[in-house]
Order: sequence, then structure tokens, then C-alpha cells
Amino acid sequence: MRVILPMPGNEAMAGALAERLDAELGVLDWRRFPDSEAYVRIASEVRGKRVYIVCTLANPDPQILTLIFAAAAARECGAESVHLIAPYLAYMRQDRRFKPGEAVSATHFARLISQHFDALVTVDPHLHRIRALETIFSIPTHVGAAAPLLGEWIAQNVGAALIIGPDQESEQWAAEVARSAGAPHVVASKLRIDDEQVRVELPDLSAWSGRRPVLADDIVSSGRTMIEASRVLAARGMAKPYCLAIHAVFAPGAFDHLAQLSERVVTTDTIAHPSNAISVVDTLARLIAS
Repeated sequence: MRVILPMPGNEAMAGALAERLDAELGVLDWRRFPDSEAYVRIASEVRGKRVYIVCTLANPDPQILTLIFAAAAARECGAESVHLIAPYLAYMRQDRRFKPGEAVSATHFARLISQHFDALVTVDPHLHRIRALETIFSIPTHVGAAAPLLGEWIAQNVGAALIIGPDQESEQWAAEVARSAGAPHVVASKLRIDDEQVRVELPDLSAWSGRRPVLADDIVSSGRTMIEASRVLAARGMAKPYCLAIHAVFAPGAFDHLAQLSERVVTTDTIAHPSNAISVVDTLARLIAS
């Protein structure tokens, strides 16, 4: 028997997964004491059951201790196993030491999660130099791909699309979105100046002048890459782009800025956001049931 247990803010995703899997939707009693420490109680019977804790890990620092307490409480209540469903997985960016003394947070975070869960289910983790999650996690990891979902949405909603990947590292990913959309694709060149500033250069698009540009990326956080690419497209006389991303991280102000420059901003529901238009529930459910 499966119990789907939502962390605070993850109730909609947990409810949809429980319905899709014909599983029990559990209840987590959670609050903060006046000194900001967390109180956690498993308010459902989990003895002898497989517990799946749903917690998308955008803004991870305020959540991580509560998540670990919930996993520990489930074990203490007799759960057969405890799994983490993290539609968005944090801390994959810092995957090596760039300067002396830096913490390689990706490996430390993976070790922490591996200590408290029996398996991990996620969607399109933001990997660069890490080949696969199993190289840093010591528990089974199950990864869903959202590129086909983005491609399907484009095929159904955007006529004569041109898929534009944000940088050279996105080539394979953008190609998969384009294949699913039945559209051509190109890849931009990006120079990151600092955490907030990037310079984007696009190839010659004259052959695609009659097509609608679609900027596609796995994560939109500061939004600078899509914002700068949208400006370059406007300078070349192209139509406003559709901006699609899997994970709607969105730093303060980023969504409003990007929305002004684009035809529409569309994301999946790995992180709850008004731009969500593509569901990953079926993708996650298949991974859980496999």
C-alpha cells in the first residue's frame, strides 16, 4: 500500500498523484513554534506501508529540516520504506569546486538526501558536469523527462514554431523538444558575466523569418537568459517569443519582466506557479509505479 504524503505547499501535486496511483493521501501536521523551529507529526497510519513524501525543492533551505524530520517520523511510525518525490531537485548547480574552499553542494546535498530516504523520484535535474544522479546519490534515483511534454504543448499551441535553445549545453535537450514538436531548432551562444548578467548571441535566423520563436530551457530563475534572447529577437524584427521552461524557479520580479517581452510564459507544474500549463503528474506516476 502506498501513502502519498505532502509537505506544506505540495498538496495539489500529492493529491493528483494519489488519485492517479489509486493511493492513500496522507496528512502531515506541521507548524512553526514562535522561535521558528518546526513541529512535525505524521497524522496518518503508515505502519507497514510505502511512504512517498512529495516536496518540490525550490527554496530548499527553509524546507530541508522539516523534510528530514518527516522522513524520520515516518520510519519511527513503522513505514516499510520512505521515498522522496522531488519534482524539482535543488542544489545541482554547484557540482565541482571552482574556487579554493568552495563547498561542492551537489555532492553534500545528495549525501544528505541519501541518508534519510530509500529512493528519489524527480524530473529533469539540472545536471552539467554530473553525468547522472546515481554518481552522487547512494540510493536508487528515478528521473523523468519533460522535454517531450514541452514539445507536445508546442505542437498543439504554436504554429510554425522555431525552437531556440539557450546555450551550447542545451543542444541535445532542445533537439528533443524540437523532435516532439515537429519543428526545427537552433542553439544560442551564452556568456555568463555574473549571477545576474548574461550576454546572448543568436545565429543567423533569416531562413526562419516566418516562424514563431520558442525559447526553451530547463530552468528559469533570474530569467536573464530568456530576457536577453527576447531582446535580441526583437532587435532582429522577429515576433515575440513563447518562453517555455520545465522548472519555474523565478527570482523576484523575473516573471513579470519576462512576461512583458514574450507572447506567453509556460512552465510545468514541478513548482507551483501561475505560468504552469503542462503537468508532470503522469510522468511521476509512471516512475513511482515502475
